[in-house]
Amino acid sequence: MLTFTLRRLNLFIFTIFLLTLLSFSLSFLFPGDQLINISGQINATPEQLIILAEQYQSQNNLFQQYFAYVNHLFSGDLGISMASQLSISSEIISVLPATIELTLVALFIAMVFGIPIGFIAAINHRKATDNIILSISMIGYSIPVFWLGLLAILIFSIQLGWLPSAGQISLLFEIEHVTGIQFIDILLSKSPYKWQAFMDASTHIFLPAFVIALAPATIFVRLARTAMMDVLDSQYIRAAKAKGLSFSQIIYHHAIRNAMVHVIRDVGLQFANLVTIAMVTEVIFSWPGIGRWLIESIFQRDHTAILGGLLALSSFIFIVHIITDFIYAALNPLARDSRHGT
Repeated sequence: MLTFTLRRLNLFIFTIFLLTLLSFSLSFLFPGDQLINISGQINATPEQLIILAEQYQSQNNLFQQYFAYVNHLFSGDLGISMASQLSISSEIISVLPATIELTLVALFIAMVFGIPIGFIAAINHRKATDNIILSISMIGYSIPVFWLGLLAILIFSIQLGWLPSAGQISLLFEIEHVTGIQFIDILLSKSPYKWQAFMDASTHIFLPAFVIALAPATIFVRLARTAMMDVLDSQYIRAAKAKGLSFSQIIYHHAIRNAMVHVIRDVGLQFANLVTIAMVTEVIFSWPGIGRWLIESIFQRDHTAILGGLLALSSFIFIVHIITDFIYAALNPLARDSRHGT
């Protein structure tokens, strides 16, 4: 396990190095002055520009400039937003929890629906049920997320009036901002209406979470189907059949738990897909997350916010991948060996 941990640590350091190098390089490619792009201080006086040039080592070679930039990053200084003139670090901290909340709910929905349906397809391999599930999965994966989001708002919000179409919670409820994750803040609140607020927040998150979860759910169907088929063809399943175990006993006591191990390995990869879909969905549903904030920064040509947002979002996704790898290694000891490492 130590070797596995060291490999993941080396991979994390190398990836962070590439991310910071990419971010530093983009500051030269964006239009305008590189020092302004990297600091965001568009209204700086000549005296302040001299101080910034000394802090970022602008007069020195590129290596010294890069290390000065990395030093600012690790001290938590991502610059200030060109549009709002506020600290990018504080803005990211305020909007990232909303994206985490939405993504986790969408991941839960995708796994709850996608994995069991994939198992059902594998159990009924080459039957009508399997063909129907695969056909529906292909259609669901092909639907553009922006079209699905607008269609969901049209049907469930405008025509039927069942679910709200925008925001995290109704303006009627005043919930103190503690963690940034709406459900946790509601549970920590001392408001006498917190359970009504909890239900209101649930209705607000359901529609965008369902839109985000559709494409990953279809992927989980295929992953679970493939994993279950591999397990059912394994030697220990044949041995269980030879011992006289019923098909239901083999599925519930042996096949599902072993197939789940292989599915968990790919959860981290799907998390990156979820975050990408969430960026578009947050704009459609006016969800106050980092995806909407980053897209608005692109429209405003806020180069400093784009650099900081991409760096923070990429680092967060990679950390989730590492956590998933550790969970998979804990469940599957073979993954700790260097021959089986990814």
